[in-house]
Amino acid sequence: MAAITAQDINKLRQATGAGMMDCRKALTETDGDFEAAIDWLRKQGQKVAAKRSDREAKEGVIIAQTNSDNTVGFVVNISCETDFVSKNADFVAFAKNIADAAVANDVKSAEELNEVNVNGAKVSDLINDKLAAIGEKIGIAKFERIEAPYVASYIHGAYRIGVLVGLNKAAEEVGKDVAMQIAALNPLAVDPSSIAPETVERERNVIIDTMKADPKMEGKPDEMIAKIAEGKLNAFFKENTLLAQPFVKDASQTVEAYLGKDLKVTQFVRVALG
Repeated sequence: MAAITAQDINKLRQATGAGMMDCRKALTETDGDFEAAIDWLRKQGQKVAAKRSDREAKEGVIIAQTNSDNTVGFVVNISCETDFVSKNADFVAFAKNIADAAVANDVKSAEELNEVNVNGAKVSDLINDKLAAIGEKIGIAKFERIEAPYVASYIHGAYRIGVLVGLNKAAEEVGKDVAMQIAALNPLAVDPSSIAPETVERERNVIIDTMKADPKMEGKPDEMIAKIAEGKLNAFFKENTLLAQPFVKDASQTVEAYLGKDLKVTQFVRVALG
């Protein structure tokens, strides 16, 4: 009997749109044979999902919302293939129902959400039913969850961008303002210390290599190039970290200045279509 890994199950789920437990059973029944597992799922009545597994689903609906006391936030992206479907009121309502299920059950992952029951049916089954009804590949494309003393949520552009912002204490208006900032300017992190070291190093190397290729820098000592590179890296941080960015509602101050001394952003997530 071949060992069935979580990676195998996820691969089959992505390829077919079937639920996690169904994929596990399919792989178990076929001794881990991927193509045979797809055929097994087809025989179990999931033909449409299998047939459309090669279709791209770059459109969809993004729902961002919090629990009742604003301490946990969720972003759920239900994908589809065309904007015709994503703009349909029934499809938006369908996505909202799934996001509501995520909140009500405090789920921690897309896999867990697929297994949640809504009115007696698993979310994964509801997705396959909707897929069969509309004739497009759909699924839970992205799922994010954060916890904080206060979480603000924001949906931008007809459900095309969803943002969650964690704050150290309740501040509804500020939370919304900062979420709108993140939606508009797409920062990489809260501050420079929050950016992954490998990202910083990659940016530094790009800056240095670009400078060395510039004829104007020919013959300049490495020490000088390194010093100039650090200046350019600081400019990168100013543009790409939330607290250093100019505040969108008042460019004369940074987001950090707008927050003041007492409010802190603990984390954020931004999910966008495409």
